[in-house]
Amino acid sequence: MNTLVKQTWAGLRVLIVMTVLLGILYPLAVWAIARIPGLESNAEGSVVTRNGQAVGSSLIGVDPVPADPARDPWFHTRPSVVTPEMPSGASNKGPYNEDLVKTIGERKDAIAKREGVSPDQVPPDAVTASGSGLDPAISVAYADLQIARVARNTGLPADRVRQLVEANTSGAGIGVPGVNVLPLNLAVQAASGGAH
Repeated sequence: MNTLVKQTWAGLRVLIVMTVLLGILYPLAVWAIARIPGLESNAEGSVVTRNGQAVGSSLIGVDPVPADPARDPWFHTRPSVVTPEMPSGASNKGPYNEDLVKTIGERKDAIAKREGVSPDQVPPDAVTASGSGLDPAISVAYADLQIARVARNTGLPADRVRQLVEANTSGAGIGVPGVNVLPLNLAVQAASGGAH
């Protein structure tokens, strides 16, 4: 009986120490480190604000929905397989999967129609989702494809829209230039007088 009591107290002491250490002190330390200047934005989701309002995250791509699809003024992100039930992830379908091939064909036709080009001019990232389904950047080729439509629907000169694309192009990915869609759309909105 004496051994049972000693073991119970030893187990209880370990439980209390681990609860304090891992349940209180460790989370507080992580929270405090996340408040260090330079880390706080990443810890809080890299929220992008405009006029004091949150408009999105620089790390998560959300495809804008135009109020009038016939006069779509926005640059678009890559397609996503994200649903409310699956907030992040890929479809896990291989390149020979019939459903995926059909979906890519449908996306290619829709984008070609939206941009007024032939389907063979649509770049691969315009029709394929990223691994997370939340990629904030698109290829320079996909951004270039959208310049004429954005210029036409915002009233901005195409050269000005091209300058905005260049200003929002960085070495996203592994040394491959990419265009972050949210800051680009905010720049287009500011340059066109914020009417969109």
